[in-house]
Amino acid sequence: MRRAALGLAVVLLAGWSLAPAVWQLLTAFKPDDQITRVPTIYLPDPPTTGHFSRLWARKPLAVYLANSLEISASATVLAVFVASLAAAALSRSTAAFRNRILLGLLFLALFPPILLLFPLYEGVRALGWINHPLGLVLPYAALNLPLAVWILESGFRQIPREVDEAAQLDGLGLIARVVRVQAPLAAPSVVTAAILVFIFCWNEFMLALTFMTRDTAKTVTAGIASIGGASIYEIPWGQLSAAVLLATAPLVLLVLAFERRITAGLTRGAVKG
Repeated sequence: MRRAALGLAVVLLAGWSLAPAVWQLLTAFKPDDQITRVPTIYLPDPPTTGHFSRLWARKPLAVYLANSLEISASATVLAVFVASLAAAALSRSTAAFRNRILLGLLFLALFPPILLLFPLYEGVRALGWINHPLGLVLPYAALNLPLAVWILESGFRQIPREVDEAAQLDGLGLIARVVRVQAPLAAPSVVTAAILVFIFCWNEFMLALTFMTRDTAKTVTAGIASIGGASIYEIPWGQLSAAVLLATAPLVLLVLAFERRITAGLTRGAVKG
Protein backbone atom coordinates (compact mmCIF):
# COMPACT_ATOMS: atom_id res chain seq x y z
CA MET A 1 0.00 0.00 0.00
CA ARG A 2 2.82 2.38 0.85
CA ARG A 3 4.55 1.71 -2.46
CA ALA A 4 1.29 2.13 -4.39
CA ALA A 5 0.58 5.43 -2.61
CA LEU A 6 4.07 6.69 -3.41
CA GLY A 7 3.67 5.70 -7.07
CA LEU A 8 0.31 7.44 -7.25
CA ALA A 9 1.78 10.59 -5.70
CA VAL A 10 4.60 10.60 -8.28
CA VAL A 11 2.12 10.18 -11.13
CA LEU A 12 -0.09 13.00 -9.84
CA LEU A 13 2.89 15.32 -9.35
CA ALA A 14 4.23 14.54 -12.83
CA GLY A 15 0.79 15.10 -14.36
CA TRP A 16 0.38 18.39 -12.51
CA SER A 17 3.80 19.56 -13.75
CA LEU A 18 3.31 18.45 -17.36
CA ALA A 19 -0.28 19.65 -17.77
CA PRO A 20 0.60 23.30 -18.65
CA ALA A 21 3.16 22.17 -21.23
CA VAL A 22 0.69 19.76 -22.81
CA TRP A 23 -1.97 22.49 -22.89
CA GLN A 24 0.44 24.88 -24.64
CA LEU A 25 1.25 22.16 -27.16
CA LEU A 26 -2.42 21.53 -27.93
CA THR A 27 -3.20 25.26 -28.14
CA ALA A 28 -0.36 25.83 -30.61
CA PHE A 29 -2.10 23.49 -33.08
CA LYS A 30 -5.72 24.55 -32.50
CA PRO A 31 -7.56 26.78 -34.98
CA ASP A 32 -8.41 30.22 -33.56
CA ASP A 33 -12.13 29.48 -33.19
CA GLN A 34 -11.44 26.41 -31.04
CA ILE A 35 -9.06 28.03 -28.54
CA THR A 36 -11.67 30.04 -26.60
CA ARG A 37 -14.78 28.02 -27.44
CA VAL A 38 -17.14 27.02 -24.66
CA PRO A 39 -17.44 24.15 -23.87
CA THR A 40 -13.71 23.59 -24.08
CA ILE A 41 -12.28 21.67 -27.02
CA TYR A 42 -9.27 19.76 -25.76
CA LEU A 43 -7.92 18.21 -28.95
CA PRO A 44 -7.46 20.33 -32.12
CA ASP A 45 -9.84 19.24 -34.83
CA PRO A 46 -8.25 19.44 -37.33
CA PRO A 47 -4.70 20.37 -36.21
CA THR A 48 -3.22 23.45 -37.93
CA THR A 49 0.26 24.91 -38.29
CA GLY A 50 -1.09 28.34 -39.19
CA HIS A 51 0.00 29.89 -35.89
CA PHE A 52 3.63 28.97 -36.59
CA SER A 53 3.61 30.38 -40.13
CA ARG A 54 1.90 33.63 -39.07
CA LEU A 55 4.27 34.01 -36.13
CA TRP A 56 7.30 33.47 -38.36
CA ALA A 57 6.00 36.06 -40.82
CA ARG A 58 5.20 38.68 -38.16
CA LYS A 59 8.24 38.43 -35.89
CA PRO A 60 11.97 37.77 -36.50
CA LEU A 61 11.80 34.65 -34.34
CA ALA A 62 14.99 33.23 -35.82
CA VAL A 63 16.80 36.41 -34.72
CA TYR A 64 15.37 36.08 -31.21
CA LEU A 65 16.52 32.47 -30.97
CA ALA A 66 19.98 33.30 -32.33
CA ASN A 67 20.35 36.17 -29.83
CA SER A 68 19.33 33.92 -26.95
CA LEU A 69 21.77 31.24 -28.07
CA GLU A 70 24.67 33.69 -28.40
CA ILE A 71 24.05 35.44 -25.09
CA SER A 72 23.25 32.31 -23.08
CA ALA A 73 26.21 30.35 -24.45
CA SER A 74 28.65 33.22 -23.85
CA ALA A 75 27.40 33.81 -20.31
CA THR A 76 27.54 30.07 -19.59
CA VAL A 77 31.15 29.73 -20.76
CA LEU A 78 32.22 32.77 -18.73
CA ALA A 79 30.35 31.72 -15.58
CA VAL A 80 31.56 28.10 -15.66
CA PHE A 81 35.17 29.15 -16.33
CA VAL A 82 35.31 31.60 -13.42
CA ALA A 83 33.35 29.22 -11.19
CA SER A 84 35.80 26.41 -11.99
CA LEU A 85 38.71 28.50 -10.74
CA ALA A 86 36.82 29.40 -7.57
CA ALA A 87 35.63 25.82 -7.01
CA ALA A 88 39.16 24.46 -7.47
CA ALA A 89 40.47 26.85 -4.81
CA LEU A 90 37.58 26.13 -2.43
CA SER A 91 37.94 22.37 -2.78
CA ARG A 92 41.50 22.59 -1.42
CA SER A 93 40.70 24.94 1.47
CA THR A 94 39.88 23.97 5.06
CA ALA A 95 36.43 22.58 5.77
CA ALA A 96 35.42 25.44 8.06
CA PHE A 97 36.39 28.13 5.55
CA ARG A 98 34.82 26.23 2.67
CA ASN A 99 31.51 25.78 4.48
CA ARG A 100 31.29 29.48 5.33
CA ILE A 101 31.96 30.48 1.72
CA LEU A 102 29.44 27.94 0.39
CA LEU A 103 26.81 29.20 2.80
CA GLY A 104 27.42 32.75 1.57
CA LEU A 105 27.20 31.59 -2.05
CA LEU A 106 23.92 29.83 -1.31
CA PHE A 107 22.55 33.08 0.10
CA LEU A 108 23.68 34.97 -3.02
CA ALA A 109 22.15 32.32 -5.30
CA LEU A 110 18.78 32.86 -3.61
CA PHE A 111 19.03 36.66 -3.84
CA PRO A 112 16.25 38.01 -6.14
CA PRO A 113 17.85 39.60 -9.24
CA ILE A 114 14.95 42.04 -9.60
CA LEU A 115 16.44 44.07 -6.72
CA LEU A 116 19.53 44.71 -8.86
CA LEU A 117 17.61 45.82 -11.94
CA PHE A 118 18.10 49.58 -11.58
CA PRO A 119 21.81 49.51 -10.56
CA LEU A 120 22.54 47.09 -13.38
CA TYR A 121 20.66 49.25 -15.86
CA GLU A 122 22.63 52.34 -14.86
CA GLY A 123 25.89 50.44 -15.21
CA VAL A 124 24.98 48.97 -18.60
CA ARG A 125 23.77 52.34 -19.85
CA ALA A 126 26.96 54.08 -18.68
CA LEU A 127 29.04 51.53 -20.59
CA GLY A 128 26.93 52.01 -23.73
CA TRP A 129 25.84 48.37 -23.77
CA ILE A 130 22.10 48.88 -24.16
CA ASN A 131 21.04 46.63 -27.08
CA HIS A 132 24.51 45.03 -27.00
CA PRO A 133 25.02 41.35 -26.11
CA LEU A 134 27.56 42.24 -23.40
CA GLY A 135 24.79 44.11 -21.60
CA LEU A 136 23.29 40.71 -20.77
CA VAL A 137 26.31 38.38 -20.92
CA LEU A 138 28.14 39.90 -17.95
CA PRO A 139 25.09 40.28 -15.67
CA TYR A 140 23.93 36.75 -16.50
CA ALA A 141 27.38 35.30 -15.76
CA ALA A 142 27.65 37.21 -12.48
CA LEU A 143 24.14 36.31 -11.29
CA ASN A 144 24.64 32.60 -12.02
CA LEU A 145 28.17 32.42 -10.63
CA PRO A 146 27.19 31.41 -7.05
CA LEU A 147 25.11 28.48 -8.29
CA ALA A 148 27.88 27.32 -10.61
CA VAL A 149 30.49 27.43 -7.82
CA TRP A 150 28.14 25.54 -5.51
CA ILE A 151 27.69 22.73 -8.05
CA LEU A 152 31.32 22.53 -9.17
CA GLU A 153 32.88 22.54 -5.71
CA SER A 154 31.58 19.07 -4.81
CA GLY A 155 32.90 17.66 -8.09
CA PHE A 156 36.36 19.21 -7.74
CA ARG A 157 36.57 18.05 -4.11
CA GLN A 158 36.43 14.40 -5.27
CA ILE A 159 39.66 14.78 -7.26
CA PRO A 160 42.64 13.48 -5.25
CA ARG A 161 45.17 16.07 -4.15
CA GLU A 162 47.93 13.94 -5.68
CA VAL A 163 46.58 14.79 -9.13
CA ASP A 164 47.03 18.51 -8.44
CA GLU A 165 50.50 17.97 -7.02
CA ALA A 166 51.57 15.93 -10.06
CA ALA A 167 50.26 18.58 -12.44
CA GLN A 168 52.01 21.29 -10.44
CA LEU A 169 55.30 19.39 -10.58
CA ASP A 170 54.87 19.24 -14.36
CA GLY A 171 54.90 23.03 -14.40
CA LEU A 172 51.20 23.71 -14.92
CA GLY A 173 49.80 26.91 -13.47
CA LEU A 174 46.43 27.27 -11.74
CA ILE A 175 44.40 27.96 -14.89
CA ALA A 176 46.14 25.19 -16.84
CA ARG A 177 45.58 22.71 -14.02
CA VAL A 178 41.89 23.56 -13.82
CA VAL A 179 41.27 23.51 -17.58
CA ARG A 180 43.45 20.58 -18.58
CA VAL A 181 43.34 18.33 -15.52
CA GLN A 182 40.60 19.04 -12.98
CA ALA A 183 37.71 20.06 -15.25
CA PRO A 184 37.89 16.86 -17.39
CA LEU A 185 37.97 14.72 -14.24
CA ALA A 186 34.94 16.58 -12.87
CA ALA A 187 33.09 16.49 -16.20
CA PRO A 188 29.65 15.52 -14.77
CA SER A 189 29.67 18.53 -12.44
CA VAL A 190 30.93 20.84 -15.19
CA VAL A 191 28.22 19.68 -17.60
CA THR A 192 25.53 20.01 -14.93
CA ALA A 193 26.59 23.53 -14.00
CA ALA A 194 26.81 24.56 -17.66
CA ILE A 195 23.34 23.23 -18.52
CA LEU A 196 21.66 24.79 -15.49
CA VAL A 197 23.33 28.15 -16.09
CA PHE A 198 22.39 28.00 -19.76
CA ILE A 199 18.75 27.27 -18.90
CA PHE A 200 18.57 30.15 -16.41
CA CYS A 201 20.13 32.53 -18.94
CA TRP A 202 17.80 31.37 -21.71
CA ASN A 203 14.69 31.79 -19.55
CA GLU A 204 15.63 35.15 -18.00
CA PHE A 205 13.07 37.83 -18.84
CA MET A 206 13.29 41.03 -16.80
CA LEU A 207 16.85 42.08 -17.67
CA ALA A 208 16.38 41.10 -21.32
CA LEU A 209 13.18 43.13 -21.54
CA THR A 210 14.83 46.18 -19.92
CA PHE A 211 18.23 46.17 -21.63
CA MET A 212 17.20 45.09 -25.14
CA THR A 213 14.82 47.70 -26.53
CA ARG A 214 15.60 47.23 -30.24
CA ASP A 215 13.61 44.42 -31.86
CA THR A 216 16.64 42.87 -33.56
CA ALA A 217 18.53 42.74 -30.25
CA LYS A 218 15.83 40.99 -28.19
CA THR A 219 16.15 37.52 -26.78
CA VAL A 220 13.40 34.98 -27.27
CA THR A 221 11.72 35.70 -23.91
CA ALA A 222 11.54 39.43 -24.56
CA GLY A 223 10.48 38.75 -28.15
CA ILE A 224 7.56 36.61 -27.00
CA ALA A 225 6.43 39.44 -24.71
CA SER A 226 6.22 41.73 -27.74
CA ILE A 227 3.74 39.49 -29.56
CA GLY A 228 0.35 41.19 -29.67
CA GLY A 229 -2.92 41.09 -31.55
CA ALA A 230 -4.46 43.49 -34.01
CA SER A 231 -5.76 45.59 -31.08
CA ILE A 232 -5.22 45.87 -27.34
CA TYR A 233 -8.34 43.75 -26.84
CA GLU A 234 -7.06 40.82 -28.89
CA ILE A 235 -4.61 38.25 -27.53
CA PRO A 236 -3.16 35.85 -30.12
CA TRP A 237 -3.19 32.78 -27.89
CA GLY A 238 -2.28 30.44 -30.73
CA GLN A 239 0.79 32.42 -31.77
CA LEU A 240 1.89 32.87 -28.14
CA SER A 241 1.63 29.13 -27.56
CA ALA A 242 3.57 28.44 -30.75
CA ALA A 243 6.30 30.86 -29.67
CA VAL A 244 6.51 29.31 -26.20
CA LEU A 245 6.74 25.86 -27.77
CA LEU A 246 9.58 26.91 -30.07
CA ALA A 247 11.43 28.63 -27.21
CA THR A 248 11.07 25.64 -24.88
CA ALA A 249 11.91 22.85 -27.34
CA PRO A 250 15.71 23.50 -27.37
CA LEU A 251 15.86 23.33 -23.57
CA VAL A 252 13.87 20.10 -23.44
CA LEU A 253 16.14 18.50 -26.04
CA LEU A 254 19.23 19.73 -24.18
CA VAL A 255 18.11 18.23 -20.87
CA LEU A 256 17.08 14.93 -22.49
CA ALA A 257 20.43 14.68 -24.27
CA PHE A 258 22.45 15.21 -21.07
CA GLU A 259 20.06 13.65 -18.55
CA ARG A 260 22.59 11.17 -17.17
CA ARG A 261 25.31 13.79 -16.93
CA ILE A 262 23.01 16.12 -15.00
CA THR A 263 22.01 13.38 -12.56
CA ALA A 264 25.63 12.32 -12.05
CA GLY A 265 26.74 15.91 -11.51
CA LEU A 266 24.02 16.72 -8.97
CA THR A 267 24.60 13.53 -6.96
CA ARG A 268 28.40 13.49 -7.14
CA GLY A 269 29.83 13.56 -3.66
CA ALA A 270 26.47 12.73 -2.08
CA VAL A 271 27.67 9.24 -1.13
CA LYS A 272 31.10 7.88 -0.33
CA GLY A 273 32.79 5.17 -2.36
